[in-house]
Amino acid sequence: MPTYIALMNWTDQGIKSAKETVQRRDQADALAQKYGASIEQVYWTVGPYDLVSILQAPDEESATAMLLELGSAGNLRTVTLRAYDREEMSGIIQRLG
Repeated sequence: MPTYIALMNWTDQGIKSAKETVQRRDQADALAQKYGASIEQVYWTVGPYDLVSILQAPDEESATAMLLELGSAGNLRTVTLRAYDREEMSGIIQRLG
């Protein structure tokens, strides 16, 4: 399954309810299952992003739908990156002329 990295920032609403962030993480697991995805890891961070999440989804549409639904709750804004592991990157490099 493709891997995605989601860089997240709390919205004003999200920071006001920061005490619930761990519980919201648990709820996100159920949301991921709805889209056939899985959240592999979540890190709460210091710096330009408040959270970093690594997730797997069957395709870009599923990942996008899941993150849109997550964001529509109003607690987070996301920036999503498609990530390639070593094997995938090796296949990409082999395609180069």
